[in-house]
Amino acid sequence: MRQFGLIGFPLSHSFSKQYFSDKFLSEGIKDCQYDIFPIEDISQLSGLIAAQPSLEGLNVTIPYKEKVLPFLDDCTEVVKDINACNCIVIRQGKLFGHNTDVTGFEHTLNQQLQPHQNKALVLGTGGAAKAVHFVLKKNSISFKIVSRTKTDGNLVYKELTGDILDEYKLVINTSPVGMYPHVHQAPDLPYQSVTTDHLFIDLIYNPAKTLFLQKAEKMGAKIQNGGDMLVVQAEESWRIWNQ
Repeated sequence: MRQFGLIGFPLSHSFSKQYFSDKFLSEGIKDCQYDIFPIEDISQLSGLIAAQPSLEGLNVTIPYKEKVLPFLDDCTEVVKDINACNCIVIRQGKLFGHNTDVTGFEHTLNQQLQPHQNKALVLGTGGAAKAVHFVLKKNSISFKIVSRTKTDGNLVYKELTGDILDEYKLVINTSPVGMYPHVHQAPDLPYQSVTTDHLFIDLIYNPAKTLFLQKAEKMGAKIQNGGDMLVVQAEESWRIWNQ
């Protein structure tokens, strides 16, 4: 039995588990299974792989997309560039890192992006944010990082004004704020300054419409959640595991 899975913590809700279970069933794939492995510390990864000799591939989610890097034997140029990995191929005990967030986000971005949405605010600084930065640079979209802590070159939420939102017509939430079960939370933005010229993208898929997206939609903005990105990312993982 070929085995694949997901590492992260916590993993109470796993899109990947359901997606691959449904995929294997619908496509008549009988020799594969997909499991979730909620490891409390990345140091448990080596023990997990030793205990699961049939494991051929892993997806990696919060909070390990960056912490997993020292465990890799090799990785793609994209992983080296952005220092984040969310897909691992396991061959003869060796781990090879890939990043499918890049492919998934580029697909999501191109669905509704308009020419005037050429400057972006990226909310959050985790591993998914790095994939977003990579895609924005590739598409010649300038961006500002927004986080809770002030560092060189970024913005903090309390600095965001209506004038800034007027300048940045693309707003991307890469943080977990608003994710189930914390559905009543949203990034602290001047939503009253959102217009029909804005595109708001949330990488969260559960709930399908976060409070962040609801507030933007109420002001007339176009919105997009992380559902399509996850589907593309999952299929890219499957392609990588089988190439």
